[in-house]
Amino acid sequence: MKSCPTCQRVYPNDAGFCPADGTALVAASMAPPPMTDEDPRIGKRLCNRYEIRRVVADGGMGRVYEGIDRQNDARIAVKVLHDDVSKDEVSLERFKREYEISSALPHDHIVNVTDFQRDEAAKVWLLVMEFLDGEELRVVLKREKFLPPERIVRMLSQTALGLDEAHARQFVHRDLKPDNLFLCGTRDGDIVKILDFGSVKDKNKDAKKLTVLGTTIGSPYYMAPEQAQGLDTLDARADVFALAAIAYECMCGAVPFPGSNGPSILLAILTKDPDPPSLYASKAKFHLPPKMDEVMEEALAKNPNIRTKSVGALADAVGAAYGLVGDHKQWAKTPQAELAKQVEEAKSRVMTPAPKLASAGDPFAVRDPFGAPQQPQSQQWGAQQPQQQYAQPQQYAMAGVPTTKTPWVLIAVIGGVLALLVVGGAVVAFVLR
Repeated sequence: MKSCPTCQRVYPNDAGFCPADGTALVAASMAPPPMTDEDPRIGKRLCNRYEIRRVVADGGMGRVYEGIDRQNDARIAVKVLHDDVSKDEVSLERFKREYEISSALPHDHIVNVTDFQRDEAAKVWLLVMEFLDGEELRVVLKREKFLPPERIVRMLSQTALGLDEAHARQFVHRDLKPDNLFLCGTRDGDIVKILDFGSVKDKNKDAKKLTVLGTTIGSPYYMAPEQAQGLDTLDARADVFALAAIAYECMCGAVPFPGSNGPSILLAILTKDPDPPSLYASKAKFHLPPKMDEVMEEALAKNPNIRTKSVGALADAVGAAYGLVGDHKQWAKTPQAELAKQVEEAKSRVMTPAPKLASAGDPFAVRDPFGAPQQPQSQQWGAQQPQQQYAQPQQYAMAGVPTTKTPWVLIAVIGGVLALLVVGGAVVAFVLR
C-alpha cells in the first residue's frame, strides 16, 4: 500500500498522487503517521495487525479511523468503540451481530465487515470493515436537497439487490435511513453500500433476540407503523416502507412524515397520510410523474398486507413511473448517464396528465370496469381514515343498483344506535346503584 506523507490517506500501489492535496505518494512504510498526544492510537497497531493512520469520523458509538490491514495489505476502516459502549452488553452484542451478519452476506452492495475483536493491550473493542470512498446519502441530501430521477432509480435498484439477499435469509435491516446508504462515486454513477446491520431483526427460527418485546428500534422518520408499535411480527415489508420514505425525501425534498420530535413523528406515521408527491411538483428541482402518487401511496401503506411486497418491486415501480423499461436488476448496472437519457426521452409521456375525471352524476365520467366513477389520485390519497389499520373491501356501484341509501334506512340505523345508548345507560345506572 501507498500513503500520502501529508494527510496519511492510504491508496493502492498503482496510485501516483493524493487527490486530496496533490502530494506524491510513497510506500506506506516510508511515511509513518506522526504520533500525537491528542490521539495515542495514531501510528500504532491494534491486535498486532491493524495499523491506525488517521481519524476519519467521531460518532456516538465510537471513533472511526483509516488504516492498513498489515496481514492482507488492504485499506480498512476501524471503528474503536467508546468505553461506555463497550461496557454495555446489549450494545456489544449488536456490534458482534453486525459482524456476523455482514460476514454471512458478502454482497457488492453491502459493506464488507471483516473482523470484530478486543485488543487486550489497549483494552478496546474494534470493528473492522472495508474502507469506502464517497459520502453518505444524508450528506448529499443536505447539500443538494433533491436527487435527479436517474440517480434515485440507480440507488434504489442497487439497494434492492443488497436487501433482497438479506431478506432471502430472513434478515430485516430495521434501520434504513440516508445515513446508512453510502454512495461511492464512479464514472458510471454511484455504487451503493448498505451500512449498519447492528439493528437487524433475525427472523430465523433459532435466532437470538436482543430486543425486548414492545421496544422500538430504528429512526423515526423512516419507521414503518408496525415497527413504531414495537410489534414482533414485522418483516421485510418494514424495510420497504423505510426505503420508500427515503425515495420520497430524495424526490420531494421533504420527509413524508415530518415532526418536531420523536413522539410527534411516530404519531404522524401511525395516524396521518403523507402528502402525495404531486403536491411538491412545483417546488421540486426535477419532474415528478403523476404516477408517482400511486407508487408512494402503496409503498407507504400503513397496513403491511397491502404495501408493496418487496424492495425490488418498489424499485421497479419507481423506475416505471419515470418511464423506464426493464427492472431494477438491469437499472442497477446501467450507467447513470444512460438512465438520464432514457428518463428524458420518456418525460413527455409520463408527465401527460390523465383525463379529467368527472363527478358521479356526469354520464361522461371515466368509470371502472364495474361502472363506478373513479376518483382522481389526489382525492384517493387522503381517503384513508387516519385510524384505519386494515384495508376495507372496495364497494362498486353495480348497474341498475342505487348507490345511495334511502332515508328510512338511515333513520332506522340512527334509531337503533340511540336505543342501544339508552339501554346501555340504564344498565350502567343500575350497576352504579
